[in-house]
Amino acid sequence: MPILAEEPSLFPETLLDDCADGLAEDGRSWLAVYARSRQEKALARQLLARQIPFYLPLVAKRQSIRGRQVCSHLPLFAGYLFLRATEEERVGAMTTNRILQILTVNDQDQLLGDLRKIRDLIESRAPLTVESRLAPGCPVRVRVGALQGLEGTILRRNGKSRLLVAVNYLQQGVSVEIEDCMVEPL
Repeated sequence: MPILAEEPSLFPETLLDDCADGLAEDGRSWLAVYARSRQEKALARQLLARQIPFYLPLVAKRQSIRGRQVCSHLPLFAGYLFLRATEEERVGAMTTNRILQILTVNDQDQLLGDLRKIRDLIESRAPLTVESRLAPGCPVRVRVGALQGLEGTILRRNGKSRLLVAVNYLQQGVSVEIEDCMVEPL
């Protein structure tokens, strides 16, 4: 079985940077899409073909299959894809028959900010852990290193500190191990 190249996870490439705020003048708004089981990437391909803007956070996962190292790109949040669409594009996305539910986003700006943070964490190539059911913690900003300027919450797990970056809308997030000396409280 051939190893496929990484598929686009963001269309257009500048989607997260072009948005000055969550709601645009072109009538597009952010929507959280809950896809059928294991259909996130197929849905992303169909949205790309229809030129509908989307963001599907993907992370690389290395595994050994029959003694051979294979790298797969898996959705960070299983089942979820973020769509920036007009009402007409939303209806077009529903016709793919890969969507179970479309959730409206009340705070467009917060979701956009959260998605930018997630993109920055993925681009840092640090090992990430998906976190569910967020617990309140100390808000911090990273002072030094590859993640400098990133804001999140500190968690303690197994005696180690982790920086949690949340997508509050989904009540999920990702965390990365970090040293206490690299962060400052907000």
